[in-house]
Amino acid sequence: MLRWAVVFFIVAIIAAVFGFGGIAGAATDIARILFFLFLIIFVISLILGLVRGRTPPAV
Repeated sequence: MLRWAVVFFIVAIIAAVFGFGGIAGAATDIARILFFLFLIIFVISLILGLVRGRTPPAV
């Protein structure tokens, strides 16, 4: 998901350079949404990993 955010960010930069304002704005918005979605999923995964890591191993 982070890869897609980077791809849309690069598309936004290229579109802005060539003067396509609407496309650049849309790509920027998509990249921002994907980045924050990735960040939320990463934090949830990190918390769940820490919680699961504290349980004693089953013998």
